[in-house]
Amino acid sequence: MGQRRGFKTFVEAARAGQYDEYPMFPPGTDPQICLSRNSRPQPFHLVCEQDTVLVQMSGAGRVYFEGGPVRYHTLEPGDFVYVPGGVPHRIVPSSESVQYRFKAEHPGLEGVAWYCERCGAEIRRDEFDTAQELPQEAYLRLCEQFNAREDLRRCPRCAAVHPPLDLEGTRWAEIAAELRDLARRRAAGEVIEGEDQ
Repeated sequence: MGQRRGFKTFVEAARAGQYDEYPMFPPGTDPQICLSRNSRPQPFHLVCEQDTVLVQMSGAGRVYFEGGPVRYHTLEPGDFVYVPGGVPHRIVPSSESVQYRFKAEHPGLEGVAWYCERCGAEIRRDEFDTAQELPQEAYLRLCEQFNAREDLRRCPRCAAVHPPLDLEGTRWAEIAAELRDLARRRAAGEVIEGEDQ
């Protein structure tokens, strides 16, 4: 997709996929904005160590929060939704949506969690350090692990088994490879075409 300080949201969104969380600005920009185009429920609850803000650019849906006094917030074009650090949340679009997530350039720890659809208990939670592993790498790794083992999908409270995750439309491996390549090229001093210098 390429990272630069100026771009047209809906041109870039046409190439985006499910929960890409693609960082749009070059390194050195804080906060960073991450772009996604979503048409199906997020396959997990995301947990960010630091506060983030969701911006709904098009489409509609809800963002659900686990725990706390606010259970959900509707998402319509123009909405800005503050997500406090440490709060598990999950985006569920009702129509194809384009979203930005404002987050720290160096966001620290992140995690994914799954909750029982029958009783609401937490089934599993895994954390990772974004300084060591790109979020897209971790999303793919953890979702594939969750899908591969029924025991990881079994509720510890009521024994219901969470269905395998639908990962169709995710491009996490492709995005991670692209971001790793951009980082390697920058470290080698290469000028990245189309990127602000």
